[in-house]
Amino acid sequence: MEIYGYDPTGFDGELVTIEVDIRRGIPGMDLVGLGDEAVRESKERVRAAIRNAGFCFPPDRILVNLAPASVRKIGSGFDLPIAAAVLAASGQLASSPDLRAIVIGELELSGRVRPVRGVLSAVAIALDHGISVSIVPDENLAEAASLGSRAYGVSSLGDCASLMDLMAVGRFPPVFDAVPRFNSQATTVEGDFSDLHGQAVLKRALEVAAAGAHNVFLFGPPGSGKTMAARRFQALLPDLKQEDSISVTRIHSLAGNLGANEGLISRPPFRSPHHSASLEGMIGGGRYIRPGEISLAHKGVLFLDEAAEFRLDVLQALREPLEEQRVSISRAQRSAWLPADFQLIMAANSCPCGNLGRAGGICVCSPQEILKYRKRMGGPLLDRIDIRIPVSPIGISELTGIPGESTAAMSSRVLAAVDRQERRYEGLPFSRNGRLPPALIGRFCSLDDDTALAFAKAVERLALSSRACHSILKIARTIADLEGEERLRKSHVLEAIQHRRYGDNDFFWDQT
Repeated sequence: MEIYGYDPTGFDGELVTIEVDIRRGIPGMDLVGLGDEAVRESKERVRAAIRNAGFCFPPDRILVNLAPASVRKIGSGFDLPIAAAVLAASGQLASSPDLRAIVIGELELSGRVRPVRGVLSAVAIALDHGISVSIVPDENLAEAASLGSRAYGVSSLGDCASLMDLMAVGRFPPVFDAVPRFNSQATTVEGDFSDLHGQAVLKRALEVAAAGAHNVFLFGPPGSGKTMAARRFQALLPDLKQEDSISVTRIHSLAGNLGANEGLISRPPFRSPHHSASLEGMIGGGRYIRPGEISLAHKGVLFLDEAAEFRLDVLQALREPLEEQRVSISRAQRSAWLPADFQLIMAANSCPCGNLGRAGGICVCSPQEILKYRKRMGGPLLDRIDIRIPVSPIGISELTGIPGESTAAMSSRVLAAVDRQERRYEGLPFSRNGRLPPALIGRFCSLDDDTALAFAKAVERLALSSRACHSILKIARTIADLEGEERLRKSHVLEAIQHRRYGDNDFFWDQT
């Protein structure tokens, strides 16, 4: 009988073989294999759980090895596999040389099993190694079963032992096959876009961003609707595809964000960290390499409200993940990677006092203060944001006027545009215009002579960078998809220029 555990470090983690040797000697248990404090403490939990579950703890010298020994192991999820391996080695469980199972769970002293994080990733890596049997805590069964493995939930060490006795003689109980699909990340959208009166340009820009997976920067005075619009953005996005749903759920499982009996996350996540977030909290890492906000926003939205208030190192650390859609974290003892394919939305005031650009407002900021405020976001980060939209407060006539277009109407156009992109890019490693690499822009964003001439004049007049030119063409491609057009027209490019023009060579907040 081969029993495996799982080390939840990084996205893939590490499959760990649990080896037990029992020999004559002074009674006790030695645990080797570079375990952290939680793993080392498992000796006492296992000892008490075995006795309290009605089994006999071997009165001999027990050596437990967690292989490979060169990889540091973390977490309390090794309790259950160690206990099961000790029972098997001491002959208290039926043995079968052909049985291979991954076992995960934390033990209480009573022998009850507690849920742990990273179960979905553990099952995934086990399947990659040909291990189809998974024994997990009852509360983690829904996520374990979502990959189609032979997953079983147990509530106690006694249940685990009984289950393994049955499997050792070839009797496999029916597996849990009900796989719930719902979003566990509190993604209830705050209202409808129809609540946002006026702001037609802002709503149009967010519709384009949702359709093409473009990054967005909203700037303007407080109270102009930036946050209100951004928090409704998630409702425009389509449901996650099966593969993306699995990867998103794996990340949230590794972070310990899944509740009991939750299955796959089916909606794109929306993360809005506070501006006091640390570098490790945003990018990921820490002592044991946990997912950060950019990974928790994978295949969803990362919204940075009051973006200029975030630490400079935190903002600038977003640059590489925006390009690579992943983050690699290196530590002295270990390196790991995490997915980070997120859509960035940033919102900021026009100036430190917030009155710049407000009709009738008096800005008390000096030019030096405004320049310092702008530099907090930095040109290299802004250069990776396709859409930049100035937002001004609306007048009382618009505020009390007819409600705007609803989220449902906007979402229907977004879904149609996304479908066109997925069919166009079928077989390629991306499916949205915002992820179109520079090498393929000429192939999918070709212009006729008249449109190319207008584009060249705009680029020269605005002194746009090469990256800005690529952004404009990708935005124009998305606008054409929203209108059901296969070829880019002059109107598509001109609208795209308006969405991109601010922030390269001017004070992007100064709209006068």
